Amino acid sequence: MVIELEGIKVQFGKQIVLDLVGLSFEGGSMGLLGPNGAGKSTLLKTLLGFITPDSGDGRVLGLDIRTQQMEIRRKIGYMPENDCHIPGMNAVAFVAYAGELAGMPPKDAMQRAHEILFYVGLGEARYRNVETYSTGMKQRIKLAQALVHDPQLILLDEPTNGLDPKGRIELLELIRDISTSKNVNVILSSHLLPDVEWVCRDAAVIHKGKLLASGTIAELKRGTGAVFECRVKGDSEGFIEQLKVLGCGCNMSDDGIIRIQMVEGLGSRSLLQAAFERHVQIRHLVPLKQSLEDVFMQVIGESNANL
Repeated sequence: MVIELEGIKVQFGKQIVLDLVGLSFEGGSMGLLGPNGAGKSTLLKTLLGFITPDSGDGRVLGLDIRTQQMEIRRKIGYMPENDCHIPGMNAVAFVAYAGELAGMPPKDAMQRAHEILFYVGLGEARYRNVETYSTGMKQRIKLAQALVHDPQLILLDEPTNGLDPKGRIELLELIRDISTSKNVNVILSSHLLPDVEWVCRDAAVIHKGKLLASGTIAELKRGTGAVFECRVKGDSEGFIEQLKVLGCGCNMSDDGIIRIQMVEGLGSRSLLQAAFERHVQIRHLVPLKQSLEDVFMQVIGESNANL
């Protein structure tokens, strides 16, 4: 087991930032999903030992998060959300220094720094000072410093922030290669659901410090109801209200297309019945492929409804 957490609670003053009943990760790739302020970064810092939980227990790679923080940090890599380079250092010196901080001998750290910079696509720019790098290059060097010491697990906090579409795809492909080809366990924290769905096998949804759902992405999708795209003629607002009474989630676009997230167990027959009761004609009805966004919106919506 890569990560085992039970009853982790982190509190700043009177505010409870993290209140997890339990979370486990057997290995591979897992996405931490949640809106900004959900507690994702706090969870990563707790795993790293930067924050000691107020209550609860946990282990990372078999090591205790309360008493073995230094040993944990030697075995994992961390790519923070914010820039972490040291002004005045070129890329290879910076990455080698990160390797030394993780316990590598200087000669080995320097050799590995050259190798890892080529791997992340910065080989030709490795002697440039990091402050001259573009946003995309700075994201790649943050990934390089997290990988330099051959960690068993890497924690990535919003790794695609600020990237253009091409740079985002390239970085996600690199992260996926790390997980599948390099056999490094990956935890990707992001509010961008397509990033997680592209890279990860597992996912955990965190909202307001609480774990709402976890499992493989395939399992989470199977646990949600069907999704339909629909266009109607008639009282569309009444039709939507009828569906909401059944517990369905509905969103209507400016062009009149209604996206309907059905409750598990309900299908197209329920839509037809709702249309009949509201004297509405369905002109367009298409089942949609389930996405991680559907799972996310459903569990977040259920959580808000229970508050």
